[in-house]
Amino acid sequence: MRSHIPFVWALSLTIALGVPMVALSGCGGGGDGERTGTLSVAITDAPGEFAEVHLSILEVRVVPTGDAGEPTGPGLPLIARFDPPREVDLLELAYAQELLGTAVVPAGEYTQVRLVLAPNVNGEPPANYVTLLSDPGTQIPLDTPSAQQSGLKLLGKYVVTAGETAAIVLDFDPARAIVEAGNSGKYLLKPTGVRITQVDDILSTYGALLLTVEPAEAWPSALVSVVPEGGTVPLAVGTVDPTDGHFRALLPPGSYAVRVTADGYPDYDSALLETPVYFDVVVGADTDAGVIDVGL
Repeated sequence: MRSHIPFVWALSLTIALGVPMVALSGCGGGGDGERTGTLSVAITDAPGEFAEVHLSILEVRVVPTGDAGEPTGPGLPLIARFDPPREVDLLELAYAQELLGTAVVPAGEYTQVRLVLAPNVNGEPPANYVTLLSDPGTQIPLDTPSAQQSGLKLLGKYVVTAGETAAIVLDFDPARAIVEAGNSGKYLLKPTGVRITQVDDILSTYGALLLTVEPAEAWPSALVSVVPEGGTVPLAVGTVDPTDGHFRALLPPGSYAVRVTADGYPDYDSALLETPVYFDVVVGADTDAGVIDVGL
């Protein structure tokens, strides 16, 4: 079975990190702190009810395993700092990527990315805002209180291997990340609407594969891998959204199998089904793999 759905726009915002293998100290956690690898970080967006999603970025930092309680500051690897803030309208980047910076990071496992945003100041145009499709001329401030101090804490596991290249995607879904606060007219930016997926590489053009894992009891431990047809090495690996089991990965065009593992459930591999199932991914579109129920 092969499946793809019509074109939808998406966007990405890229940060490349790391480079040569050199000694690095003072970053803490994440395994062997004396060796480094290369890591690229991207933000990608799914469609939503907005004309603009505008962020003003001050800093980007990554968080090694074990350092989740570390305050945002010198104890965490700095990827990029901007003065004045880097102004980004996410919705202008349709299936494209924008390089933000390069830094050396220690090899090891990571569990967070922290996105530090500039504050919205009363009486001044908002630094972070959305505009609605129904009213594109009105800038509605995004309420992001924690993002100005500790940074927007984006959760997900990813690994930087010494001497190798790794890449992650911050999957920014407006329908989950931006919510209206009751009838107040205020909009909140929630980190739970952004998922981290480790991918083979940052791509200049790409398509996306999305799916939902069931049952809900599998969500806390579910890990999804996307493998090219005929291959064995995943091009995308990530956890699912813990609130609804959603997963989305950015990929080059091609045909892919899906693997899912979860504690207490049998492993699922669409390539090993009685009738193997692959999904075609094309540039500039999302391919919907539907629901994968590991409990069946």
